[in-house]
Amino acid sequence: MKNSFIYHINFIKIELTKNRVKLPKIFLGRYMLRFAPSPTRDMHIGDLRVALFNYITAQQKNEDFIVRVEDMDKEKNIEGKDKEILDLLALFNIKYSQIIYQSENIRFHTAMALQLMHEKKAFSCFCSDNWLDGKKQEAKDAKQVYKYDDACRNLPDELVLDNTNPFTIRIKKADEAEDMDSFIILNQDKTPTQNFASAVDDMLSDISIVIQDEKYKKDTPKQEHIRASLAYEKKIKYIYLPSIIDDDKISIKWLLEEGFLPEAISNYLVSTAIKPPRKIFNMINTIEWFDIFSILKEPVKFNMDILRHINNEHLKNLEDKELSRYVGFADEEIGKLAKVYLKELSTTKELKLKISAIFNKKELNDEFLEVAKIIKNTPYFEKYEDFKKYILVNSDLADEHFSKSFYYLITGSENGPEIAEIYKYLKNYIGEIIK
Repeated sequence: MKNSFIYHINFIKIELTKNRVKLPKIFLGRYMLRFAPSPTRDMHIGDLRVALFNYITAQQKNEDFIVRVEDMDKEKNIEGKDKEILDLLALFNIKYSQIIYQSENIRFHTAMALQLMHEKKAFSCFCSDNWLDGKKQEAKDAKQVYKYDDACRNLPDELVLDNTNPFTIRIKKADEAEDMDSFIILNQDKTPTQNFASAVDDMLSDISIVIQDEKYKKDTPKQEHIRASLAYEKKIKYIYLPSIIDDDKISIKWLLEEGFLPEAISNYLVSTAIKPPRKIFNMINTIEWFDIFSILKEPVKFNMDILRHINNEHLKNLEDKELSRYVGFADEEIGKLAKVYLKELSTTKELKLKISAIFNKKELNDEFLEVAKIIKNTPYFEKYEDFKKYILVNSDLADEHFSKSFYYLITGSENGPEIAEIYKYLKNYIGEIIK
């Protein structure tokens, strides 16, 4: 058997010589920050915030930003979800230099686990799930925190070699870490655990800063212990974001479907973790003043009212013609009309429903049909008051009766913005609206 094996992963060459993995220094410094989404579910607002903050920091430091898809759980992976996540990143203008699929790194996870075994820093564990569950229950009954008791740590070599039972690989606990046990790094099917895979992958990509939700803080000591056991000397800086309470209930796809702009969502998410110099801003502004080391410490609850307000402000800032495209037109006048409705609405979905009601066919009774017939025979007028005056003079309609009927015929509703203001932007569409 050869003493040296050469493996290649993306642009990194890894050499396993006498069971020791070496990372060539020539590649160190290539990557600095990463975002590691899971294709097992929709991207939540907390996930997007992590991606945003990593990307912004990478931009500020002029470093590469990579996306690592954590697709190790083949049974839970949802087909096409990885592409959906990448499409969402593109929609939010989050650019990355490389995509890595974690499952493609299994050979390197295995190689490094073998290195730890060879150096007696890891061991085979034959404890069954039932036995371990019993131990966990004993600890629970005694109101103690469960820790693996190292039952298999010092098994003689002959017992290990002759044992045909399924086994996991556990890394030996750090002597100085009282709250850490000898935890599993390879499962019985020899796939890596998430902590082991992440720790190794961060080594392979030479990650310098990990920005993540504080709920993953408990995993950091284990990942640091893994890298230390592999003699990886570089220290990774961890920055934890305060959690957004109930973030797993709010998916980015749903927010977009509800009519929230990517710019507004980004604006809101940045505001949940840092005090911005102003309430409304875009990504370019953010990169100029954002400071990852000034993150707020307290968790926040997702606030739909604040997001709606921010979205409303971003919609107001759009060019009229651009806003009109969100409601199915390419007309500045329709965009201006949409901004009239922004006095009461806050999303493109709401605006589209309101504008659609104007142009959709309406159910008309005899009263409305009478007014509609008169309007069809009325010439074009620039101003609403002249339009109304002409109709009132040339018909027997009362002012109140006409105004109420005309409002419904135009908007499909009985109340809303002033009719004169609506007419200003729809006067060229009257014949199309009142069919």
